[in-house]
Amino acid sequence: MKRPLVMGAVAYAPKVVTIWEGFKEYFRRHDFEFDFILYSNYERQVEAQIDGAIDIAWNSPLAWVRAERMARARGQSVRAVAMRDTDCDLTSVLVVRNNSAISELSGLNGKIVGFGAIDSPQANLIPLDHLRAQGMVAGRDFTAKRFDLLSGKHGDHIGGERDAALALMAGEIDATWMIDGNHLAFSREGILPASATRIIARTGAYDHCNFTTSPNAPEQLVTHFVELLLGMAWDNPEVRPLLELEGLKAWRAGRTSGYALLDRAVNDEQFYDAKGNILAIDYRY
Repeated sequence: MKRPLVMGAVAYAPKVVTIWEGFKEYFRRHDFEFDFILYSNYERQVEAQIDGAIDIAWNSPLAWVRAERMARARGQSVRAVAMRDTDCDLTSVLVVRNNSAISELSGLNGKIVGFGAIDSPQANLIPLDHLRAQGMVAGRDFTAKRFDLLSGKHGDHIGGERDAALALMAGEIDATWMIDGNHLAFSREGILPASATRIIARTGAYDHCNFTTSPNAPEQLVTHFVELLLGMAWDNPEVRPLLELEGLKAWRAGRTSGYALLDRAVNDEQFYDAKGNILAIDYRY
Protein backbone atom coordinates (compact mmCIF):
# COMPACT_ATOMS: atom_id res chain seq x y z
CA MET A 1 0.00 0.00 0.00
CA LYS A 2 1.24 3.49 -0.86
CA ARG A 3 1.98 5.90 1.94
CA PRO A 4 -1.15 8.05 2.50
CA LEU A 5 -1.23 11.78 2.95
CA VAL A 6 -2.64 12.20 6.47
CA MET A 7 -4.82 15.24 7.12
CA GLY A 8 -6.07 16.67 10.39
CA ALA A 9 -9.57 18.15 10.73
CA VAL A 10 -11.65 19.37 13.67
CA ALA A 11 -14.92 17.62 14.43
CA TYR A 12 -17.05 20.73 14.92
CA ALA A 13 -20.20 18.91 13.72
CA PRO A 14 -21.26 15.30 12.86
CA LYS A 15 -21.16 16.09 9.14
CA VAL A 16 -17.36 16.35 9.32
CA VAL A 17 -17.07 12.55 9.22
CA THR A 18 -19.32 12.35 6.16
CA ILE A 19 -17.36 15.08 4.40
CA TRP A 20 -13.91 13.58 4.80
CA GLU A 21 -14.97 9.99 4.24
CA GLY A 22 -16.38 11.23 0.94
CA PHE A 23 -13.13 12.95 0.04
CA LYS A 24 -11.19 9.84 1.03
CA GLU A 25 -13.17 7.73 -1.45
CA TYR A 26 -12.79 10.38 -4.15
CA PHE A 27 -9.02 10.46 -3.76
CA ARG A 28 -8.79 6.67 -3.79
CA ARG A 29 -10.73 6.54 -7.04
CA HIS A 30 -7.95 8.73 -8.41
CA ASP A 31 -5.21 6.41 -7.11
CA PHE A 32 -4.23 8.71 -4.27
CA GLU A 33 -4.00 7.33 -0.74
CA PHE A 34 -5.49 9.72 1.79
CA ASP A 35 -6.54 9.43 5.41
CA PHE A 36 -7.62 11.81 8.14
CA ILE A 37 -7.48 12.21 11.90
CA LEU A 38 -10.20 14.14 13.71
CA TYR A 39 -9.41 16.40 16.64
CA SER A 40 -11.82 17.86 19.16
CA ASN A 41 -10.28 21.32 18.88
CA TYR A 42 -7.91 23.35 16.74
CA GLU A 43 -5.33 23.90 19.47
CA ARG A 44 -4.62 20.15 19.70
CA GLN A 45 -4.61 19.90 15.92
CA VAL A 46 -2.04 22.66 15.48
CA GLU A 47 0.19 21.16 18.16
CA ALA A 48 -0.03 17.76 16.45
CA GLN A 49 0.74 19.40 13.13
CA ILE A 50 3.87 21.13 14.37
CA ASP A 51 4.99 17.89 16.05
CA GLY A 52 4.64 16.05 12.71
CA ALA A 53 1.71 13.76 13.58
CA ILE A 54 -0.15 14.86 10.42
CA ASP A 55 1.01 16.02 6.99
CA ILE A 56 -1.57 18.70 6.36
CA ALA A 57 -4.43 20.31 8.29
CA TRP A 58 -7.77 21.82 7.38
CA ASN A 59 -7.22 24.88 9.54
CA SER A 60 -9.41 27.72 10.68
CA PRO A 61 -7.90 31.18 10.12
CA LEU A 62 -6.96 31.36 13.79
CA ALA A 63 -5.33 27.93 13.58
CA TRP A 64 -3.33 29.17 10.58
CA VAL A 65 -2.08 32.12 12.62
CA ARG A 66 -0.98 29.85 15.46
CA ALA A 67 0.61 27.25 13.18
CA GLU A 68 2.59 29.91 11.34
CA ARG A 69 3.80 31.45 14.60
CA MET A 70 4.74 28.13 16.19
CA ALA A 71 6.61 26.97 13.09
CA ARG A 72 8.49 30.27 12.72
CA ALA A 73 9.54 30.15 16.38
CA ARG A 74 11.14 26.76 15.68
CA GLY A 75 12.90 27.92 12.55
CA GLN A 76 10.41 26.00 10.39
CA SER A 77 7.68 27.01 7.97
CA VAL A 78 4.14 26.07 7.00
CA ARG A 79 2.25 26.95 3.82
CA ALA A 80 -1.38 27.66 2.94
CA VAL A 81 -1.77 25.56 -0.22
CA ALA A 82 -5.52 25.57 -0.92
CA MET A 83 -8.77 27.16 0.21
CA ARG A 84 -12.41 27.39 -0.83
CA ASP A 85 -13.77 30.13 -3.03
CA THR A 86 -16.08 30.92 -0.10
CA ASP A 87 -13.10 31.50 2.20
CA CYS A 88 -12.00 34.67 0.43
CA ASP A 89 -12.82 38.33 1.10
CA LEU A 90 -15.33 37.96 3.94
CA THR A 91 -16.43 40.66 6.37
CA SER A 92 -18.12 40.83 9.75
CA VAL A 93 -21.07 43.12 10.38
CA LEU A 94 -22.41 44.88 13.45
CA VAL A 95 -26.18 44.49 13.55
CA VAL A 96 -28.81 46.40 15.53
CA ARG A 97 -32.59 46.16 15.65
CA ASN A 98 -34.22 48.32 13.03
CA ASN A 99 -35.95 50.45 15.67
CA SER A 100 -32.70 51.09 17.55
CA ALA A 101 -31.47 54.66 18.02
CA ILE A 102 -27.90 53.47 17.36
CA SER A 103 -26.73 54.58 13.92
CA GLU A 104 -22.94 54.63 14.28
CA LEU A 105 -20.21 53.23 16.51
CA SER A 106 -20.31 56.17 18.90
CA GLY A 107 -23.86 55.12 19.75
CA LEU A 108 -22.46 52.01 21.45
CA ASN A 109 -21.30 54.03 24.46
CA GLY A 110 -22.81 52.47 27.57
CA LYS A 111 -24.52 49.74 25.53
CA ILE A 112 -24.30 45.93 25.60
CA VAL A 113 -22.68 44.46 22.50
CA GLY A 114 -22.86 40.77 21.63
CA PHE A 115 -19.92 38.68 20.41
CA GLY A 116 -19.46 35.04 19.48
CA ALA A 117 -17.13 32.51 21.09
CA ILE A 118 -13.86 33.70 22.62
CA ASP A 119 -11.88 32.05 19.81
CA SER A 120 -14.12 33.13 16.91
CA PRO A 121 -12.14 35.25 14.44
CA GLN A 122 -15.26 36.60 12.74
CA ALA A 123 -17.49 37.23 15.76
CA ASN A 124 -15.04 38.16 18.49
CA LEU A 125 -11.38 38.80 17.70
CA ILE A 126 -11.64 40.81 14.47
CA PRO A 127 -14.71 42.77 15.68
CA LEU A 128 -13.05 43.64 19.01
CA ASP A 129 -9.96 44.83 17.16
CA HIS A 130 -12.08 46.78 14.68
CA LEU A 131 -13.78 48.62 17.54
CA ARG A 132 -10.45 49.20 19.30
CA ALA A 133 -9.05 50.76 16.12
CA GLN A 134 -12.06 53.13 16.15
CA GLY A 135 -11.39 54.12 19.76
CA MET A 136 -14.04 51.86 21.31
CA VAL A 137 -12.72 49.51 24.01
CA ALA A 138 -14.71 46.76 25.73
CA GLY A 139 -15.20 47.34 29.43
CA ARG A 140 -14.53 51.06 29.07
CA ASP A 141 -16.90 52.30 26.37
CA PHE A 142 -19.34 49.41 26.15
CA THR A 143 -20.13 46.09 27.81
CA ALA A 144 -19.14 43.01 25.81
CA LYS A 145 -21.44 40.00 26.21
CA ARG A 146 -19.82 36.91 24.79
CA PHE A 147 -21.85 33.91 23.62
CA ASP A 148 -19.15 31.39 24.31
CA LEU A 149 -20.15 28.06 22.80
CA LEU A 150 -17.84 25.13 21.99
CA SER A 151 -14.52 26.82 22.63
CA GLY A 152 -11.67 25.30 20.68
CA LYS A 153 -13.73 25.11 17.47
CA HIS A 154 -12.74 28.68 16.49
CA GLY A 155 -16.32 29.70 15.76
CA ASP A 156 -16.84 27.10 13.01
CA HIS A 157 -20.12 25.92 14.57
CA ILE A 158 -21.63 29.48 14.46
CA GLY A 159 -23.74 28.62 17.53
CA GLY A 160 -22.51 31.65 19.45
CA GLU A 161 -23.46 33.97 16.60
CA ARG A 162 -26.90 32.40 16.39
CA ASP A 163 -27.49 32.74 20.15
CA ALA A 164 -26.35 36.35 20.01
CA ALA A 165 -28.78 37.05 17.16
CA LEU A 166 -31.62 35.58 19.22
CA ALA A 167 -30.59 37.72 22.20
CA LEU A 168 -30.61 40.81 19.99
CA MET A 169 -34.17 40.17 18.88
CA ALA A 170 -35.20 39.46 22.48
CA GLY A 171 -33.85 42.87 23.53
CA GLU A 172 -31.19 41.39 25.81
CA ILE A 173 -28.36 43.14 23.97
CA ASP A 174 -28.20 46.32 21.93
CA ALA A 175 -26.06 45.17 19.00
CA THR A 176 -24.15 42.09 17.92
CA TRP A 177 -21.40 40.98 15.56
CA MET A 178 -21.59 38.15 13.01
CA ILE A 179 -19.99 37.15 9.75
CA ASP A 180 -21.80 38.69 6.78
CA GLY A 181 -22.95 35.33 5.43
CA ASN A 182 -24.58 34.46 8.74
CA HIS A 183 -26.54 37.71 8.72
CA LEU A 184 -28.11 36.54 5.48
CA ALA A 185 -28.52 32.97 6.72
CA PHE A 186 -30.21 34.05 9.95
CA SER A 187 -32.60 36.17 7.92
CA ARG A 188 -33.51 33.17 5.77
CA GLU A 189 -34.00 31.06 8.92
CA GLY A 190 -36.29 33.67 10.47
CA ILE A 191 -33.98 34.28 13.44
CA LEU A 192 -33.56 37.83 12.17
CA PRO A 193 -36.89 38.53 10.46
CA ALA A 194 -36.92 40.53 7.24
CA SER A 195 -36.49 44.28 7.84
CA ALA A 196 -36.03 43.68 11.59
CA THR A 197 -32.33 44.56 11.65
CA ARG A 198 -29.85 46.86 9.99
CA ILE A 199 -26.07 46.98 9.70
CA ILE A 200 -24.25 49.94 11.25
CA ALA A 201 -20.61 48.85 10.78
CA ARG A 202 -18.52 46.42 8.77
CA THR A 203 -14.96 45.20 9.24
CA GLY A 204 -12.36 45.12 6.52
CA ALA A 205 -12.11 42.02 4.34
CA TYR A 206 -10.40 38.85 5.57
CA ASP A 207 -10.01 35.21 4.56
CA HIS A 208 -11.20 32.10 6.38
CA CYS A 209 -10.01 28.45 6.29
CA ASN A 210 -7.11 26.90 4.41
CA PHE A 211 -5.20 23.66 3.98
CA THR A 212 -1.96 24.22 5.90
CA THR A 213 1.07 22.01 5.28
CA SER A 214 2.99 20.72 8.27
CA PRO A 215 6.74 21.29 8.55
CA ASN A 216 8.57 18.61 6.56
CA ALA A 217 5.35 17.43 4.85
CA PRO A 218 6.06 15.17 1.83
CA GLU A 219 6.12 17.68 -1.02
CA GLN A 220 5.20 15.23 -3.77
CA LEU A 221 2.08 14.06 -1.93
CA VAL A 222 1.06 17.63 -1.10
CA THR A 223 1.44 18.68 -4.73
CA HIS A 224 -0.69 15.76 -5.95
CA PHE A 225 -3.31 16.46 -3.26
CA VAL A 226 -3.63 20.10 -4.33
CA GLU A 227 -3.81 19.13 -8.02
CA LEU A 228 -6.71 16.78 -7.30
CA LEU A 229 -8.49 19.44 -5.25
CA LEU A 230 -8.14 22.15 -7.88
CA GLY A 231 -9.38 19.69 -10.49
CA MET A 232 -12.71 19.14 -8.75
CA ALA A 233 -15.38 20.70 -10.99
CA TRP A 234 -18.79 21.86 -9.79
CA ASP A 235 -20.51 20.44 -12.88
CA ASN A 236 -19.06 16.97 -12.25
CA PRO A 237 -21.84 14.89 -10.59
CA GLU A 238 -19.18 12.75 -8.91
CA VAL A 239 -17.78 15.62 -6.87
CA ARG A 240 -20.58 18.18 -6.60
CA PRO A 241 -22.13 16.56 -3.47
CA LEU A 242 -18.73 16.75 -1.74
CA LEU A 243 -18.31 20.41 -2.66
CA GLU A 244 -21.83 21.19 -1.44
CA LEU A 245 -21.16 19.50 1.89
CA GLU A 246 -17.98 21.50 2.38
CA GLY A 247 -19.64 24.75 1.30
CA LEU A 248 -17.84 25.72 -1.89
CA LYS A 249 -18.13 25.72 -5.67
CA ALA A 250 -14.41 25.69 -6.47
CA TRP A 251 -11.09 25.16 -4.71
CA ARG A 252 -8.51 27.91 -5.09
CA ALA A 253 -4.78 28.07 -4.54
CA GLY A 254 -3.99 29.13 -1.01
CA ARG A 255 -3.01 32.67 -0.09
CA THR A 256 -2.08 34.38 3.18
CA SER A 257 -2.73 38.03 2.33
CA GLY A 258 -6.21 37.78 3.86
CA TYR A 259 -5.02 37.11 7.42
CA ALA A 260 -3.53 40.52 8.24
CA LEU A 261 -6.58 41.72 10.18
CA LEU A 262 -6.72 38.57 12.29
CA ASP A 263 -2.97 38.61 12.91
CA ARG A 264 -3.31 42.15 14.26
CA ALA A 265 -6.36 41.22 16.33
CA VAL A 266 -4.53 38.25 17.90
CA ASN A 267 -1.83 40.65 19.05
CA ASP A 268 -4.10 43.48 20.17
CA GLU A 269 -6.49 41.18 22.04
CA GLN A 270 -3.56 39.16 23.45
CA PHE A 271 -4.83 35.78 22.31
CA TYR A 272 -1.49 34.22 21.24
CA ASP A 273 2.04 35.51 21.67
CA ALA A 274 4.61 35.68 18.86
CA LYS A 275 5.51 32.01 19.41
CA GLY A 276 1.91 30.78 19.32
CA ASN A 277 1.57 30.32 23.08
CA ILE A 278 -1.97 30.86 24.34
CA LEU A 279 -2.33 34.08 26.35
CA ALA A 280 -6.13 34.28 26.75
CA ILE A 281 -6.56 33.40 30.40
CA ASP A 282 -10.26 32.46 30.23
CA TYR A 283 -9.92 30.27 27.12
CA ARG A 284 -10.93 26.64 27.74
CA TYR A 285 -10.87 24.04 24.97
